Amino acid sequence: MRRILISTLVAASVLAAPAYAEFAIPGYELVQTAPVETPLHSDDLRSAAQVWTELFDNAKSEIVIGQFYAVIKPGSVFEKVVEHLEAAGKRGVKIRFLLDQKGVNLSEQPSIERLKAIPNMEFRVLDFNKLTGNGIIHAKYLVVDGATAYIGSQNFDWRSFEHIHETGLRITDPKVVGQVLAIFNQDWRAQALTSQGQTAPALNAKTVTADIHQNAFLLSSPNQYNPAGVGDSETGLPALLAEAKEEVRIQLLDYAPLSYGPKGTRPYYAVIDNAVRAAANRGVKIKLMVSNWNLEKPAQAYLKSLAVLPNVEIRIVTLPVASTGFIPFARVIHSKTMVIDNQIAWVGTSNWSGGYMDLSRNLEVVMRNEKMAQRLAALQEQTWSSSYAQPLDINKQYPKPAKGSPE
Repeated sequence: MRRILISTLVAASVLAAPAYAEFAIPGYELVQTAPVETPLHSDDLRSAAQVWTELFDNAKSEIVIGQFYAVIKPGSVFEKVVEHLEAAGKRGVKIRFLLDQKGVNLSEQPSIERLKAIPNMEFRVLDFNKLTGNGIIHAKYLVVDGATAYIGSQNFDWRSFEHIHETGLRITDPKVVGQVLAIFNQDWRAQALTSQGQTAPALNAKTVTADIHQNAFLLSSPNQYNPAGVGDSETGLPALLAEAKEEVRIQLLDYAPLSYGPKGTRPYYAVIDNAVRAAANRGVKIKLMVSNWNLEKPAQAYLKSLAVLPNVEIRIVTLPVASTGFIPFARVIHSKTMVIDNQIAWVGTSNWSGGYMDLSRNLEVVMRNEKMAQRLAALQEQTWSSSYAQPLDINKQYPKPAKGSPE
C-alpha cells in the first residue's frame, strides 16, 4: 500500500515540479521522463509532462503533432497533459494531428475519438507504408506557433509519461524548428495525396549528406522525403561515429543489424552495426545500453557477437514491474541517445536497426556542445550504474522478454 501511495504522489506531483528545474543550452533544453518507483529522476531536468503542458498553455495560433499512435488513460498524468491540449483548441488554437496508419491498430479508439473531438482539431492518418514500401511515422514530435519544437522518444501514450524511461528536447533554435515544421508539412501534404489515391512525389533522388560539423543540426529519415536543407540520418550517424576517438556511449530500446521486414522476416541491415564495429576496431570504447526487450531472438545473438569484441561493453536494463501490477508495453528504457567523446550529443527517435533510418519518418538532433554532451552522458550513467543494468552474459540463453503480456 505504501508503494502505491508513493507512486500516486509522484505521478500527481509531476506537473507541479518547480519551473527552475531545467538543464538547457541556448536553443535546447534536455527533458527526461523517469519511470515512477525508480530513483532514475533528475532534479535539474523537467519532465515531458511539464514541458508539453507549458507548450500547450502558451500556444497562440497553431500546434502540429506527429505521432505513431495514441493511448490516453483516464486519471493518468498524460490525461492531464491532453486536457491542456484540449484547452488550447477551445481557446481557438488551430491543431493539426498526424497519426500513422499502422499506429491506428496500436491506438485505443476512445483516445482517437477524444482527439478528433477537440475544437479546431484537424486529425489525419497517413499510411507511410505507401511512401517507402514498409515504413511508419515513428518520429514523436510537435511544433507550437512555428517557434518551439519538441522531439523525443515519448510516444503519445500515458505509459511514456509515467512508466517508461524517455529522453527528449525542447527546441527554440529557429533553424531546426523551421525544419521540423517543414517535415510535418511535407508529410501532411503526402497524406492528402495518398488518401486520394495519388502518389506523393519524392523530394530527393540522391542522398542529401548532412553537414555534420555544425554546432547543432537536425537529421531525418527517410532521405527521399526530407525537405530542403535536412540531412539524411542513415548516412549522418555513421559519419559521426567515424569521428569518435575515445568513447561512444549509446542508450537504446533496440539494437540489431536487422530490419523489421514484412510478414515477420528480418532482413540483414548492417549500416549502423558496421559503423559501431569499425569504431571499436580502431580502439574507441563502446558502452551500449539496451532494454531487456532487445533480448528477443535473433537480436540476442547479434548483441553477443558485438559484446565479444575488444572495447565493447553491453549492459541490459530490466526495470521492475510496477507495484500496481504488470503493465503491457511499459516498464522499459525507450530513450534513443548517444554521446561521442563527451563532446557531441545525439537525441533522437530511431531504434538502431533497419527500417528506422531508411524507410520510416524519424528525427534526430545533434549538438556539438560539451555541456550538453556531458549532461547527457551523466544521464546515461545514472541508469548504466544502477542495479537495473547488468552486463550481457554471452554464455547465457536469455528467455523471451515480457512485453505485451506477463507470460
